[in-house]
Amino acid sequence: MARFPFSLSATRARERFAELYRAQRDPLYAYCLGMLGDAAAAEDVVQLAFERAWRRRHVFDLRRGSPRAWLYAIARNAARDELRRRGRHALPVEELPERGAKDARLEDLEHGELRAAVLALPERDRELIVLRYWADLPDAEIARISGLSRSNVSTRIGRALRRLRGVLEADDGSA
Repeated sequence: MARFPFSLSATRARERFAELYRAQRDPLYAYCLGMLGDAAAAEDVVQLAFERAWRRRHVFDLRRGSPRAWLYAIARNAARDELRRRGRHALPVEELPERGAKDARLEDLEHGELRAAVLALPERDRELIVLRYWADLPDAEIARISGLSRSNVSTRIGRALRRLRGVLEADDGSA
């Protein structure tokens, strides 16, 4: 079985996991924020996803996808659990706390009309948009995370973008 090299040595496992954490912390937060619409809940889900990934690192199999896709699948399940706990509604955030250095995609999601429009989308559309544009994942990884085919991911993202455009145009009064 081709596994992520967490089993080489305890030190090397921690180093590899730290690399994964540094590379994916902010994009994973953006994904969770887009799914949940709540900064505190998104931070909790990110923390939970990394904890679960570390505890289950021994079952990771490279043949089933990249470490990033595996991590997002764990976060997706945790975010869905949180949505079920709340009654499946994303809670819009009025003002989010500063999170240090952020890229423009995360700032766009955290503030303004785009965040509100993304949160107004149905959960599946919101998830695909956030995975593509805020987590910056390619279709192949989105397919692994979502359980959809790669072509279906492209089709659904196109439809979700049209819905998002419709929400934004309706908000502008130009629809």
